[in-house]
Amino acid sequence: MTAAEPFDPKIECMDPEARRELQEQRLRGLVDRLLGTDNLQGARLRQIGVTRGTDVSLDELHLLPTITKQDLWDHYPFGLQLAPQEEIVCVHGSSGTGGRPTLIPYTAGDVEIWAEVMARALRGAGATERSVIHNAYGYGLFTGGLGVHHGGLRLKATVIPMSGGMTERQVRLINDLRPDVLCCTPSYALRLAEDLGETSIQVGVFGAEPWTDEMRHEIERRLGIRALDIYGLSEVIGPGVACESLDSEGLLNIAEDHFYPETVDGELVFTTLTKTGLPLLRYRTGDVATLHEPAGQRTLRRMSKLKGRKDDMLVIRGVNVFPTEIEAVVLDLTSSPHYLIVEDRRTTTAQLHVAVESTLDVGELLAGKLKERLGVTCRVHVLEPGKLPRTEVGKAQRLARWSQGQAPVDGLS
Repeated sequence: MTAAEPFDPKIECMDPEARRELQEQRLRGLVDRLLGTDNLQGARLRQIGVTRGTDVSLDELHLLPTITKQDLWDHYPFGLQLAPQEEIVCVHGSSGTGGRPTLIPYTAGDVEIWAEVMARALRGAGATERSVIHNAYGYGLFTGGLGVHHGGLRLKATVIPMSGGMTERQVRLINDLRPDVLCCTPSYALRLAEDLGETSIQVGVFGAEPWTDEMRHEIERRLGIRALDIYGLSEVIGPGVACESLDSEGLLNIAEDHFYPETVDGELVFTTLTKTGLPLLRYRTGDVATLHEPAGQRTLRRMSKLKGRKDDMLVIRGVNVFPTEIEAVVLDLTSSPHYLIVEDRRTTTAQLHVAVESTLDVGELLAGKLKERLGVTCRVHVLEPGKLPRTEVGKAQRLARWSQGQAPVDGLS
């Protein structure tokens, strides 16, 4: 597939200086809206002396207070909502860490923005009005399914709202309806690859969980497609905050006219310049990535694939380890996408176990490569194929923490 034309060239290819003026105008409008309420964010702005939108600029954005998921939890369910209740048309969210809910109210305007940025993402991946999009993201509070759905309809493509699970039926519909675009988590794409033969699919748009370039190559090899990454979170809008295009060189184009990006100590921070239901000023996402300058026909800034989440980072004998670093080594040596990292917390010194499926005796070699890459020793457990659970719905479990009781998977000791 060749480079896809932008969905909205006037915005995606805008002169960066003109876009910056638009962003600053929208930032000041957001600050005025926050100051016009008793909202926590407005109160924090007043505490540092901000009295109106013209008091702030993009150059001074880093001086403004941030907002965190803890703030959303502390004001559950809708204490940070800005729009009046009669303007709220839907609610999305996630369970949050430890099952604590994070709920986000959307206005009709928010849904329009969401559809717009998702249409851009799909178009950048090569989808057109003639495309058939097989959407295997879950529908519901999770934003994946309906995000792709909104964007596909805006693009005027044909959307198959399959949702997650029911793999046998998924395979049947892919074979019968011959989609050219597949949307799901990368781990589920590999699950489908176990049962699919040659298909009509040309490109996949995969997200909702961190995944490595090694997994990308494995998906492309098994399905014979281009595999592209998409990023989003319900607090900001859902999928479509950023997405790879066919010509973005492995980086994700950020819809920065709506979501202004920063990084703080490696952590992505977004300001929702145009959201009205629950806008957020400098929201700390917990996701670790880097920002990059534009390249190619799109003049949008870009971001790297996620390295991981700050709360998933493991500290083993003083060494910081992200699960994606382990995945890269596992896939490079075994080509097996089925693995589980177990942080053993049963003693005062944490230890890492890595369980992987393989028909080969790769335990010693894999342990050596992990030691070389990470600088820490991992206990590698090679299991027979089929011993680790498969992902049918939702995100794959790649990390488990073992504090007491039975091991998270058979074969560990």
